Amino acid sequence: MKLPPGPKIPSWLIPLQFNADPFGYMDAISKRYGDIITLMSGSAPTVYVSNPLGIKEIFTSTKEISASGKLNRGFALMTGKQGVLQLDGIRHKHRRKLLMPAFHGARMQTHGQRICDLTHKVMQQQAIGKPFIGYPTMEDITVRVSIEVVMGLSEGERYNRLKQLLSLALKQMSSPSLKIAQNLPFGGRDLGRWSPQGYLLYLRRELFDLLYTEVQERRQQAQNLGTDILSELVLAKDEAGNLLTLEEVRDLLISPLFAAQDASSTALAWSLYWIHRFPHVRDRLLCELDSLGENPDPMNIFALPYLSAVCNEVLRIYPTQLFAFPRLVESTVKVMGYELKPGTILVGNIYSTHQREDLYPEPKEFQPERFLKKQYSSYEFLPFGGGSRVCIGGTFALFEMKLVLATILSHYELELVSNRPERPKFEGLISYPDSGVKMIVRSLRQHQGQSQLLAVDLI
Repeated sequence: MKLPPGPKIPSWLIPLQFNADPFGYMDAISKRYGDIITLMSGSAPTVYVSNPLGIKEIFTSTKEISASGKLNRGFALMTGKQGVLQLDGIRHKHRRKLLMPAFHGARMQTHGQRICDLTHKVMQQQAIGKPFIGYPTMEDITVRVSIEVVMGLSEGERYNRLKQLLSLALKQMSSPSLKIAQNLPFGGRDLGRWSPQGYLLYLRRELFDLLYTEVQERRQQAQNLGTDILSELVLAKDEAGNLLTLEEVRDLLISPLFAAQDASSTALAWSLYWIHRFPHVRDRLLCELDSLGENPDPMNIFALPYLSAVCNEVLRIYPTQLFAFPRLVESTVKVMGYELKPGTILVGNIYSTHQREDLYPEPKEFQPERFLKKQYSSYEFLPFGGGSRVCIGGTFALFEMKLVLATILSHYELELVSNRPERPKFEGLISYPDSGVKMIVRSLRQHQGQSQLLAVDLI
């Protein structure tokens, strides 16, 4: 069977070229080979697809193509062996169903005002006229939100320790020293807390122990449960009608904790950059926000069209998740005219799909208006992946993103410290802003009356 075209170079050289310039590399191979490309990974071919019709075939051909959990085993070190990323079939579907309610509908709405309050709390720590870095500031907000939504914890010793462990673990997972060590002989072993891998394993043990203790105690206090994810899971039953084990509950908590913190903080940092790089974008957003009056309902903020367009364009131009989770061909299947045999790995290339000129004219330009002019399908715009592995918390992530931005823009006059373009830096699955987005609070902002809004051009 003939595979799609791709670079004819040794498989070990591909990650080196990709890591040197991920976006430049993907742009170059898409230009040369098209929107379905084969890259060899050992003996197994991996086929990357950035054509919406091809992506639809991948996500919907579920009999021939599986969203196999074994392809995500590389994440198990930090997400546990029984998290949703590692599960398959009925168990995967059942566990997703258990997690879903907390991120949608009325349960989501209950967190709206709290997100705004936590944003105020963190932003009030920034001194007027003193520079700060956007990414860690946004991370401080999102880790607080994730702990409250996922764990239901209030501030205290365990809350603070969990907040610290999550931040340290994320930083260690993307540290250059760990990458270097893992490519050296014995670098992947636990050589003690002072070695890169040893320190990561120490953080993992501390995090897993803390979560296990909280799960154990919460199950013993079942009469005082809240609306957080942990409270839902401690009394949840598996597909056979038995209570989930404490280890299962612990593992199901970890991915939402990390995702709600890491991807959300990255998207927010990029948002601050793009909004303040283009004054007309900021002015139009402020006009839209001011039209809601003081202390608007969070759901009214969530429904704002231009704010939605800005958030979508942020997630398009540098998606926090560059690739959809991989799929495995289980039986011979045709994708975009190519017959692919069992064992072939298929990956939806989110970044390259979002860079298609036929879908997004001038794709390198930040143009939120494109999302006001056209409604894109879930195979054309897929910042949270798709199919059975689509991010459970995608809707909540957008909800949080909009409320945090609305709170900051409505109350703080910010500007970028430098006019230099912010470069993307790819680590793991996430595309971070390289400098972290350096900003300064110029002043507090007062709510603008309706009469002043008329001067702003909304066209």
